[in-house]
Amino acid sequence: MSQANERPGNRGLPGPWPNPEDALRRPRRPALLLWAGLAVILLVAVLGVAQGSFSIPPVTVASILWRRVIGTVSPAPWPDSWETVILDIRLPRILLAALVGGALSPAGAVYQGLFRNPLADPYLIGISSGAGLGATIAIAFGLQMRWGGLGAVSVFAFIGALAATVLVYTVSHLGGRTSVATLLLAGVALGAFLSSLTTFLMFRAADAFRTVHIVGWLMGSFALSSWPRAQLLASVLMVVGPLLWAYAHRLNVLQLDEDQARQLGVPVERTRLVLIVAASLVTATAVSVSGVIGFVGLIVPHAVRLVWGPDYRFLIPMSALSGAVFMVLADGLARSLLSPAELPVGVVTAFCGAPFFLYLLRQRKHLAF
Repeated sequence: MSQANERPGNRGLPGPWPNPEDALRRPRRPALLLWAGLAVILLVAVLGVAQGSFSIPPVTVASILWRRVIGTVSPAPWPDSWETVILDIRLPRILLAALVGGALSPAGAVYQGLFRNPLADPYLIGISSGAGLGATIAIAFGLQMRWGGLGAVSVFAFIGALAATVLVYTVSHLGGRTSVATLLLAGVALGAFLSSLTTFLMFRAADAFRTVHIVGWLMGSFALSSWPRAQLLASVLMVVGPLLWAYAHRLNVLQLDEDQARQLGVPVERTRLVLIVAASLVTATAVSVSGVIGFVGLIVPHAVRLVWGPDYRFLIPMSALSGAVFMVLADGLARSLLSPAELPVGVVTAFCGAPFFLYLLRQRKHLAF
């Protein structure tokens, strides 16, 4: 193992990790790359909206969206039903898919930075298990409520995700300091416990329909997308996204060593708390509106790191853009592979992510648990 990977004070997941000095290497013309990523998102979104049970020409999709933006009310050369399908059904779904990908990917990048390991993801400390238990309780007991345009399943999933995060952080915070290793182990233990409760409730469900509903939610889907769900996640991202970006430089410094980071003036505990809270909040919101979609927060930030380097000032925004593109493409595959039936989008992301995860494990030949 190289000296850079044996630096003292690294209490994250063991194994090779990029040399901290590499964080100073930024890609050439980062602003141009980010604008290019935004352009790709717009292109993929238009193509995604055009796809469905019946196809609409992408040029027509762009024209309909442009007419709505500028407020044109003159007669259109296409059926009115096309506008209804695009604006009320397909566009909210594509937008929500892009927002979920744009939320989970930078959250994954932050967790990988906090644990100093590319195998970390947003669900590592039990968020998905907490959300799964909350959603299962709402489905199994047939709870009914509405809040902010969300149903009981989404609300209970959000509460469960945040409760799991608070519990794990409380357990790992001892003596005024948070041990990364304890945080990881507490997350694994709590996740296993909550997953067992979820399985128990699934088998105790009143009928098979509720069991199927639980399984479908746990695999993730955008079938119930709506404007209120997209607006909620967009609102959280507008607050949390700039906050994560603002802490990118401190996250770069944390890749050195905790003691060195303190010597350089970084308040390690406060920085870690802010990043965990922010990343967990955006992850919990994403899971509550889409279900548990795995591997996005793992493979996207690591792929960005491999291509453009580990500088978090670029890695965080580029992960958000790349995650949005990846999720829209994955949702397109989920809708089309078994058309007219629909696959859970989590099946597609797992199909892409599991081989990539195995590749990472294969590359990490010096794991030392």
